[in-house]
Amino acid sequence: MIFALKFLQFFMRFDLNIIAVIPARYDSTRFPGKVLANKTGKFLVQHTAEQVLKAGSVSSVLVATDSQKVFAACETFEAACAMTSHKHKSGTDRIAEAVADIDADIIINVQADEPEISPEDIDLLASLLVDNPDAQMATLVTGIEDQEMLNNPNVVKCVTGIDGRALYFSRSPIPYNRQAGSGDMQLAKRHLGIYAYRRDFLLEITKLPQSPLEVCESLEQLRVLENGYKIMTAMVENACEGIDTEEQYERFVERYNSSLS
Repeated sequence: MIFALKFLQFFMRFDLNIIAVIPARYDSTRFPGKVLANKTGKFLVQHTAEQVLKAGSVSSVLVATDSQKVFAACETFEAACAMTSHKHKSGTDRIAEAVADIDADIIINVQADEPEISPEDIDLLASLLVDNPDAQMATLVTGIEDQEMLNNPNVVKCVTGIDGRALYFSRSPIPYNRQAGSGDMQLAKRHLGIYAYRRDFLLEITKLPQSPLEVCESLEQLRVLENGYKIMTAMVENACEGIDTEEQYERFVERYNSSLS
């Protein structure tokens, strides 16, 4: 009842059709077949889909995949699933194909390996586009924990304006504090891999060629900035960690089983 009321209040305020799309590839270099790992009795992608549906802003969830195995698994828990081309180079391209014929205002991109993602964070992300009609895209950031994280090229950093607008994303420790002679942990933010797009913008940006900075940093969000579009960000305190390895999955299974006891 509480969830239903929350859902109704959100849509009475925003009057928008917001759908979440979960790109779910079966192949994974570090953890093959992880989206269908099911030691909890549920597939990993199922956990993610159910968590996303707790967000009051989301009207429906769609899984986008290039795998018949994932498609068949989604049928067992009655999740909507769209088969897409296996030629896509990114989850964003996969999502664009999946929503090409769907009537929606805002698309939320949630990775399939985030079964503990916060529904409140999803609502916050959606509100960024609702409250900023001149922004075409939105994402979330969190704090940098230590110097090691700041220097880690696998951790994407973001710098923003005072209004929350993203200025740049990089794998390098930005911004550079000249006085300290290093990256600035106070000004840098860690980028989280969840996005919101206006549907028409998503279809447009995925048709544009890769941009020079995008290729240089291997970060597709830079294509958006290089083409002059606005990305809004919001800060969250506690970032949910995705599952990249079997060890991380085992720890999730332990947490899930503990929550049931």
